[in-house]
Amino acid sequence: MNDKIMWALNQQYHLQDNLEQVVPLLHNFTEEQVNRVERFHRTYKKFENTPLRSLDTLASFVGVHHIFVKDESYRFGLNAFKVLGGIYAIGQYVARMIDKNIDELSFEELKSPAVKEQLGDVTFISTTDGNHGRGVAWAARELGFKARIYMPAGSAEERLQNIKNEGAYAEITSMNYDDTVRYTSNLAKDNDWVIIQDTMWEGYEEIPLWIMQGYTTLVKEVVEQLDKAPTHVFLQAGVGSFAGAVVAYLTQSYAQEITFVLVEPYAANCYYESFKQGDAHFVTVGGDMQTIMAGLACGEPNPMAWEILKTYTKIGMCCHESVAATGMRVLGNAIGTDTRIIAGESGAAPFGCFYELMTNDHYAELRHTLQIDKQSRVLFFNTEGNTDVENYRNIMWHGDYAK
Repeated sequence: MNDKIMWALNQQYHLQDNLEQVVPLLHNFTEEQVNRVERFHRTYKKFENTPLRSLDTLASFVGVHHIFVKDESYRFGLNAFKVLGGIYAIGQYVARMIDKNIDELSFEELKSPAVKEQLGDVTFISTTDGNHGRGVAWAARELGFKARIYMPAGSAEERLQNIKNEGAYAEITSMNYDDTVRYTSNLAKDNDWVIIQDTMWEGYEEIPLWIMQGYTTLVKEVVEQLDKAPTHVFLQAGVGSFAGAVVAYLTQSYAQEITFVLVEPYAANCYYESFKQGDAHFVTVGGDMQTIMAGLACGEPNPMAWEILKTYTKIGMCCHESVAATGMRVLGNAIGTDTRIIAGESGAAPFGCFYELMTNDHYAELRHTLQIDKQSRVLFFNTEGNTDVENYRNIMWHGDYAK
């Protein structure tokens, strides 16, 4: 493909019918609910806010007012944000099983021998490209339970080992992500295991919602760290659970309208294809979906996330591998007084798209459509650090995926 970025205007954007239908979903992400999630997370004794970096020199270089990057590579020492969703979902599940309200419990209380005695042996199972599974494995180990994690074909051996290091059984399958999710779901049914997955299907809605709610702690931190609303937010798509949670909370946090942009790899671009189609229903993509942006290699949207994102997202983008690699290099080689940010492939993809559209006149029309200018305050989320160290080094040192 000649274009490093392809983009589609979302024809469902702000349609009145969609706005009316999405309001009940937003009730799951109110300030009150987000405060409840944050309260639980903060009962973990090592909880700390992750930094929000302001890249002022880079902002001046590309021609915007501010660039902000929420750096989740510091979260819980796990190098990614995903643990926030997994631990809240598992916490909710355990609280439900012992007939308690999670609002009355702390992380430490859930680790108690009394809770373990009440529940007995529980095995949590999940599909992951790396970060989500590591978070689930970490949470299960911390609370004294078992975890089984399955990864799609092509997953990095280092990410597999990181999950095993958390005490979980883990393996890489011969299937793509979405087929591995189906396989994992069947295993859970056959063995009476508890599936902790961040996408939904009919009959499996509650735990994925808890995961989405778990992500809002980091968004609340951003709102508290910013002095005013961003004008633009670039978000990783994947199944859309993270992006949906961010959009749901930010939309309710600020009176002014924010322009949201979704970013995916070419190989797994279900939101881009859905926006391009222009219908109220999403489309899915299949195949092996091999991409360095492993955390975004998902071909089927989360239905709840889709309803939120089709209503509030203006543009869907999909990008070449080299775009994510460029994002990694630019963030990792700070200029002026800016702070260096170590971003993995999925963490850097939205920034790579932004950098490309701001520095390549081929995308002047896209800049105009997004109304990005010298007054823009642009927000990004570095969702992962160098979770595949060898690949990170090859990109940063040896120029892999430079074209």
